[in-house]
Order: sequence, then structure tokens, then C-alpha cells
Amino acid sequence: MPTRRAVLRTAAGALALLGAGCASRSPRPAGGSGEERDGAVLTARPAAPPPEGVPEPGTRPLGLPSGEALMHVPAGLGTGPLPLAVSLHGAGGDADAGLALLRPAADEHGLVVLAPGSAGATWDAVGGGYGPDAAHVDRALVEVFASVPVDPARTAVAGLSDGASYALGLGLANGRLFRRVVAFSPGFVPPAPRSGDPAVFVSHGVDDEVLPIDRTSRRIVPTLEEDGYDVTYREFPGGHAVPAEVVAAAVGWITAG
Repeated sequence: MPTRRAVLRTAAGALALLGAGCASRSPRPAGGSGEERDGAVLTARPAAPPPEGVPEPGTRPLGLPSGEALMHVPAGLGTGPLPLAVSLHGAGGDADAGLALLRPAADEHGLVVLAPGSAGATWDAVGGGYGPDAAHVDRALVEVFASVPVDPARTAVAGLSDGASYALGLGLANGRLFRRVVAFSPGFVPPAPRSGDPAVFVSHGVDDEVLPIDRTSRRIVPTLEEDGYDVTYREFPGGHAVPAEVVAAAVGWITAG
């Protein structure tokens, strides 16, 4: 678990980037496929035709040379196609923390979860540009798509705090892959060329002292709406944490398609 000092240090860096990440708008590529090659652009896609059968329920490491990544398959799933969410941990976290964020609600709603870990204390684009972490997410998705019959219409990326900021950056850059983007208490939107038209779910605590709501989500959400995104926004009493009922609402929103 991250220390409060580590969280505050990362939060301060995120807030310093708000002027570039929130006020400015990353361009949507005009014409063509809309996916110019950029460090944020992922190449993995659900297999067509999808794999036959569903992996055994439970959590297992993917064993990737690029870093840690966990795949969680709830019990009682049908034959597919199945909803999938990439779950990104906050600053100082790891793959276990990313999985813990969604797992209870994922088990209830039948959501497959991929939880990668960042190479450093936080995700690369939070402190600079997209690089090894985005590539690691891409490799992990290739492995999941090879073994799980994933529903392309219910593929999402989600995260908390720094992971929420990274989810917004990756999600908006890969809107043809991630049809839904979930950001729990984000700090800013790391810039990248955008593609697709994903729906966005944002939540934030009104008493958040780490990433104050007036400087973050209350700026991010109107900007996304002005850019034409369909945004579901929930504020809640509390600080820099996400209530279980908000996570459940977001997971239900993902799985409903």
C-alpha cells in the first residue's frame, strides 16, 4: 500500500500538470482510421473468432517478461462473449491493488479483470510520456484475448487516482478498443492523440484532500463533455477513496454494455 507521503508527492505532480492535462485538449485525429501511431496507442484486439471456452475461474499471473499482471476470472460465467476491464492501481500500488479495486463487484457482475502493474511508483504518462507501461498493458491484453472470449462492445479500462488519470489517457487514445472508461478520483488527463468515442464514468469525493475535486474532476468532466464525450459523473461524501457502491455502479455500467 502506498504511504500518504508517496500519494501526496505524486498528487502534487499531477496537480502541477493540470494546466496541460485538463485545460488543453488532445487532438482527435482527422480522417483515416483515427489511430496515428503513438506511445499511447495499443494494438491488441479481441480475437475473431473468439477462443472457445472460458478459462477456469480464479486469479492467475500472466508471467510476462514486461512486468507483473494478474487475470481474474469470476466463477459462474457463461461461454461468452464476456466483458473485460483493465484495472489500474494508484500511486505506489501494484497488480494486487488494481485487482482489489474491482474484484468484489466483478465477481458479482461476471466481469473478467486484467490488473497490470506499473514499472515504477506510478504510471509512466503521469510523470511524462507513454512508454513501457502502455506497452506492458498491450502485451497483457494480447495474452488475455488469446484465452478469453471477450466482448468487444464491453471492453473497458478503469483506475483509481493516478490509475484513473492513466485510464483516461489510455481510454481516450484507444476508444475503438476501450468502449468504456472509468476514472475514480482522477487528477488530470495525460495528453495523447484521441480515437473513437468511448463513454466515460467519473467519480470523486467532495472532501478529497489528495486530489481536490475543484481542481480535478470538476474541471475534467466539463472539458470532456465539451469535447463531445458521453460522461456519467458521480460525486460522493468522502475523501480520496471510492465507496463500494460507486465501484458496483461502475462495474454494472461496464457489463451492461
